[in-house]
Amino acid sequence: MNLIPLSRAVSPGRPALERAVGALLCAGTAAVLLGGCGAPEARVDGARAAGERFERALASGDQESACGLLAPETRGQLEQDEGKACREALGAEELPTAGAVRTTEVHGRQAMLRLVGDTMFLSQFDGGWKVVAAGCTPQGEQQPYQCVLKGG
Repeated sequence: MNLIPLSRAVSPGRPALERAVGALLCAGTAAVLLGGCGAPEARVDGARAAGERFERALASGDQESACGLLAPETRGQLEQDEGKACREALGAEELPTAGAVRTTEVHGRQAMLRLVGDTMFLSQFDGGWKVVAAGCTPQGEQQPYQCVLKGG
């Protein structure tokens, strides 16, 4: 097999070969970037499922189940702020009706779910994904989200 030096393969006299080499380099770079940076599908699915379970529990009035899906620090902060058990305190929160999940982004053990009417943040614990913050709205590109429910 005769190998052509890359400098000769992409010279001005070889436009078809130059496009082919360029396309192969772009495809290879994209594959490395997408494969190396993306979260495994199981983690994305796990975060999405936990967020959906939390929303279903809230929608059905099952605060006990919803409280079980909160991160420990978030649950503790809610109970401290309201001076009530989680079940009672969560029922008093004005969380938006979220609807279906539009996008899920997972970075390490952290996830952000953008739903039709809400944005929520989750963390992965030994026992699975837990809601860290919910009822979140963006405050601009350089500002943190403002959340109705969050940990300390």
